[in-house]
Amino acid sequence: MDCSLRLRLVGRFFKLFVIPGGVTYLGSVSHKSARIAAMVETFQGQDLDARYLGYFDCFNRQLFYEAHDVLEDLWLHDRYGPNGNFYKALIQLAGAFVHLQKNRLHPSAALLKLARTNFDQYPARHEQLNLAAVQLLLAGWLTQLEQGGFCLNPLTPKNVPQLALQTD
Repeated sequence: MDCSLRLRLVGRFFKLFVIPGGVTYLGSVSHKSARIAAMVETFQGQDLDARYLGYFDCFNRQLFYEAHDVLEDLWLHDRYGPNGNFYKALIQLAGAFVHLQKNRLHPSAALLKLARTNFDQYPARHEQLNLAAVQLLLAGWLTQLEQGGFCLNPLTPKNVPQLALQTD
């Protein structure tokens, strides 16, 4: 690949940003980022990060892959911060349900267990989420998978999980 073609391809994925104070930097801009921005647009300007709120919206609409993507965008910026493992656990939870949608029961159970471990580091309520209730949800889904011998998918249109934030 010649140099000019390579520069044109790179130019499609990076954009020059100017932020207050005159600092400029190159930031990644991809089709995925634009799609995520569109999914979380209605949540802008609220107390919590729009991507965090968008995660719950997608999750509750059974858009588990999209929920994963939306929160991964936030996690990538905070993976080593105090909420890094919290966001990772939520991503793993959504990933577990992606696997259930695809009838991949063992990978789903593995992600549920990873999410459980990552949630264990946080208090019973964190970032307006009742983690005690989420841990019960995880335990219930793991039990169903194990009792079914990983041969029966417990996910049906009638028992899709819902996650709710508590503002009080």
